[in-house]
Amino acid sequence: MTNSRLFPSAADIDASTPADRDRAIDVIRIAALVGVVAGHTIMATSVITDDVFHWGNLLTTSWIFQALTWVFQIMPLFFFAGVAASVNSYHPGSSWGGWLLKRCTRLYRPVFYYLAFWAAALAVLSHLLPIHVYEPVAGISIQLLWFLGAYVLVLAAVPLLTRITTTARLVTAVAATYGVIAVVDVVRIDAPGWSGLAWVNFTAWLIPGMLGVAYRRGLLRPRPALALGCAMFVVNVALHWFGPYQLSLVGIDADGVRNMTPPSLLLAGHAIMLCAFAIAAAPAITRWAARPAVWRLAVIGNSGAMTLYLWHMPLLLGMHLAFDYLGLPRYPGQPHLVLLSIVQLAIMTVAMSVTFIALRPLENNPLPLWDGGFVPRPGLRSAAVGALLCIAGAATLASCAWGLKDQGLWCVAVLLTGLVAARALASAALTTELPVSLCRTR
Repeated sequence: MTNSRLFPSAADIDASTPADRDRAIDVIRIAALVGVVAGHTIMATSVITDDVFHWGNLLTTSWIFQALTWVFQIMPLFFFAGVAASVNSYHPGSSWGGWLLKRCTRLYRPVFYYLAFWAAALAVLSHLLPIHVYEPVAGISIQLLWFLGAYVLVLAAVPLLTRITTTARLVTAVAATYGVIAVVDVVRIDAPGWSGLAWVNFTAWLIPGMLGVAYRRGLLRPRPALALGCAMFVVNVALHWFGPYQLSLVGIDADGVRNMTPPSLLLAGHAIMLCAFAIAAAPAITRWAARPAVWRLAVIGNSGAMTLYLWHMPLLLGMHLAFDYLGLPRYPGQPHLVLLSIVQLAIMTVAMSVTFIALRPLENNPLPLWDGGFVPRPGLRSAAVGALLCIAGAATLASCAWGLKDQGLWCVAVLLTGLVAARALASAALTTELPVSLCRTR
């Protein structure tokens, strides 16, 4: 089968793209995603000793790798691009719950398949693997869903973010959020008994959303954005040099305050810096994306973004387990580390390509009993649907602390219950309120 049969041609995609499509956002989003997959593949290490599975990271071996996370910790760009792409679709006075459900429908569609896969896989692996190999695998299984949970909560705040209509409001919103995170960091670092306050710092993920709104509405132009990015880089360096924060922007076992979970002031500053640089680079990215071949790759990649994000982790874990049991662990101090890195990167490239082609339809084809929810107008039903989706998002975020074991199973149960309840409530809204909507349309 030829490539053109698998995916539309560059000419067809280019011809069907609206003239006002912001191509830079799509390129930023898929480039960031590919960077995440490549980063996990390159950095992940593992070894099995005495029937214990040790899942590690090359970041612990070198400060150079840790410094590189200042370039490759690009998760804020997902929030930036996602809000920038969706902010114009929400209109004040419309159904918040219906709007959020429409976005969650696409986001969670492949997650149902993903959870079903892991439920079946872990049921088998529990009988095949030693307990101290099985438990780490179960714990890692759904860690990547943290992003989805945080992203849903940021999307839920889009009605508030749409109120950023001037540069003054942008500055106020970003500065206020940054200031709250600074206060929380001071309190939780100086008073360990207040560590639970750290949950407030997840508001850090609103900052790239704010800058996504600013980009979409032209509130921050490229030249000032470049200046802002450079200024925040200086501030971030000072926070690390004189403050308590780790150099790595990805959580590792090392001295200093972790930056990722919960988000720290340094990570919030990194988000500002990264998004500012993205805004500064957007005109050049747009010109590059005008090339038909580049745009074709961006469109195809974005059509299976969740497929790439979700399924690279089972592939990566499976590959590491296979190499470990073959006596070829890729772990610091083990022989042939560089050669194994090249081989595993090649294997993952092929495996992920095949998986993308095979499983991308699960992301794009309607899922019976899930797709089709509709809440046409604001009101109690809309608020209830939105609240249930927020509960599901929070449970998704919390589940990643344990994975598919221990309290993580309860979190997943809450997640599924919230989604099912939201969809059921939306179905009722469709049945009772559709005639009113049709009358208004006429």
